[in-house]
Amino acid sequence: MSRSSLPAPARTGIGILGLLALLAAAAPLLAPFDPAEQLDASESSRRPPLSSLLVVRTLDGEPLLAERVTVDGNDLVLERRSGSLRLPLGSVTNYREEGIAERRRNWLGSDALGRDILSRLLHGSRVSLTIGLLAACLALTAGTLVGSCAAIGGRFVDQALMRTVDGLLCFPHLALVLLLAALYRPDTTLLVLLIGGTGWMGLARLVRAELLRLKQERFALAAAAAGRSPAGVLVRHLLPNATTPLLVDASLRVGACILVESALSFLGLGVQPPQPSWGSMIADGQSHLTTAWWIAAFPGLMVAAAVLGSSLLADGLSDRLAGLRAGGPVRRRSPWAIRTWLGEA
Repeated sequence: MSRSSLPAPARTGIGILGLLALLAAAAPLLAPFDPAEQLDASESSRRPPLSSLLVVRTLDGEPLLAERVTVDGNDLVLERRSGSLRLPLGSVTNYREEGIAERRRNWLGSDALGRDILSRLLHGSRVSLTIGLLAACLALTAGTLVGSCAAIGGRFVDQALMRTVDGLLCFPHLALVLLLAALYRPDTTLLVLLIGGTGWMGLARLVRAELLRLKQERFALAAAAAGRSPAGVLVRHLLPNATTPLLVDASLRVGACILVESALSFLGLGVQPPQPSWGSMIADGQSHLTTAWWIAAFPGLMVAAAVLGSSLLADGLSDRLAGLRAGGPVRRRSPWAIRTWLGEA
């Protein structure tokens, strides 16, 4: 493997995250239905994947769904889950001689309210990925700022900032987010501030340690000896050389933020209905695991894919960093040897 190429885990992670981002961006085009649409809920609820129902449109404007329709004299007989329903042919607006062609297909099934899982999954990916990405960016910005100030601000500033960080780290991240979410009942914007604003402390320590190491390198010492200010050395020399470990942490943090958002939405403290998110969709399917497994399974797979993609990307970047520091080829390692978000959040 050439030193200029990314390791295989990083390429796999980029592919997974790129695919998820593409699906989220194209959700309005790919989603077959409105994610909040409830069409004849009693008939369309908890339909399995690949199910298909006929859509019967009547003069009163209320569509009805049926598994099969037959003509009996002047009546149209609808075979439904609840039994047969007879309608006068004159009251059906979309009946033709060849029958009713309009169908409602649920490729990934429907939930307990008859809403299409695929449509909710695509639109929910926009919410979950956006919150995860923006919260990770906020944590990255805050952590880099605090860690940089601690590294170049002198002994007093360093001690004050790091003791503050140590105090905040005494509170488990997820428990702290749950407490604040229960108090403020956040919307999407506040969720980003809440998750990102409580997840930067570990990154600040990482940035400080990396910058203190880089300050002892020859290029940093030469820049300081040439008369550059501490801020100039930081911006021109230290931060550019700390990019890779920051990217590793940021990659892991995206997955961690998505998990936190999903946990909050699962508990009813995150994104509120009718706006879909992966966590709220899992919560919707919690009580139907034995009878309608697909309601929770598909959003769960999306969360797992997002976390796996970010972990693989971080693992590949970590291998890349190790190879560069050793001055040799990038070491190969199992893509499953990843750091978990619980230890990093």
